[in-house]
This record gives sequence, C-alpha cells and structure tokens, in this order.
Amino acid sequence: MKAILLAAGLGTRLRPITNTIPKCLVPINGRPLLALWLEKLVNLGVEEILINTHYFAEQVEEFIKNSPYKEKMTLVKEEKLLGTGGTLITNVGFWKDDTTLVIHADNYCEDDLTNLIKAHNERPKGCEATLLLFKTNNPESCGIVTLDNSGVINGFYEKKPNPPGNLASGALFVFSPGVYSKYFSHFKVNSAYEISLDFVPLLINKLYSYQTNLRYIDIGTPAAYQSVQG
Repeated sequence: MKAILLAAGLGTRLRPITNTIPKCLVPINGRPLLALWLEKLVNLGVEEILINTHYFAEQVEEFIKNSPYKEKMTLVKEEKLLGTGGTLITNVGFWKDDTTLVIHADNYCEDDLTNLIKAHNERPKGCEATLLLFKTNNPESCGIVTLDNSGVINGFYEKKPNPPGNLASGALFVFSPGVYSKYFSHFKVNSAYEISLDFVPLLINKLYSYQTNLRYIDIGTPAAYQSVQG
C-alpha cells in the first residue's frame, strides 16, 4: 500500500502563520502536522509515501531528512503548482499499480484510518475507490455528497449554496489499482487539474464511502487551526 500526501499549497488563508512556514508543517499541539500524518500512515502499513512540495520546499526537505521514516519517502518538487489532480497524473507511475491513499496534508484527522481501509476492502462490486466523509456544520464551504442505500456516492456538490445535506468529502481517497487506466488515463502530465472538479465527477456511482465520527478538520484558516490546539 502506498500514499500520496498533497503538501505543495501556499496556505494563503492561514496567513500570517504561513508567512514563514508551509501549511503541512504548522504545529498541532507541538508536533508538525506532517509528522502526525507520517506516523499514522506507517502505523497503517503504508510502505511508500510520495509528498509534493513547492512553497517553502526546503523546509519540507529538511523535515523529511530528519524523519525516522525518510527511507519510505519520495519528495517531488513542483516548480509550478499542478493542482491536486495534476500532481496525481504527473506522478502516475508511483501509484497506478498499487492500492494508494491520496491525502490533503493540510487536514487534521483523528481517525487512524483502519476502518477506512476495511471499508475499501469490503466495498461493493463495481466501486474502484473509497472516500472518507464527515459531518460538517458549514456544508456550503465543503464538497457535499449524497449516497445510495449501499453507501455508494451518487451525487457530489462542490461548495454549492443550499447543498442537499451535511455529509462532506474529506478529500481523502483510497484508489484501487486500475483506477487510472479506467478513468484518468486521458489526462495530460504536467497540466493542472483538481481532484474534486476533474476526477470525482468521473467516479460518481463508482465511489464507495466511509464516514468518520472523529474530528476531521481543514486547518486552512486561523480559526480552524486554533480549534485543534489543546
């Protein structure tokens, strides 16, 4: 099993905190957010992890150099940002033949993801991927999903007014081998794409769901960031 941690963003909403540090390295109760993710993934059994960098890339490189998990890491620096989807397509050789978690590294997640993997392994026939979901109090600011009776996602509403419910995408996916060849192979490398806008619509009715009841928070704003401290 592999993982991709998307960590190249500028963190503009989190300024001034991110004026001197990339968002993936901001401290959560004294520990860098990226350290929490790496520990979680290694405990889950992930064998190889790819991290994309751009903003303050040298800080991420230094952090990985001193990480106890550095032998599992592959760092890819993007001279120009490729978007969350563009990073996957450009590095498709890393993940297309393996079960792979795709994670936005600026999310704080208390779930150990064991049950996410279990749900993915037990997904209905015809589903190629699984998406972590959580309930939100601010549905208009999230990607909201609807489900069929089997827990398969049959609708996706990205930051729409008055969405149908409050079950939100955590933008954390498990992709099975074969997802790329079936759905994504027509995308071009070194081009910018976004997972939620360009990929998720292709997976409607093929995307299973797992809902976490533990805290799952995008720490992209100062208020959200402070909410996970302590």
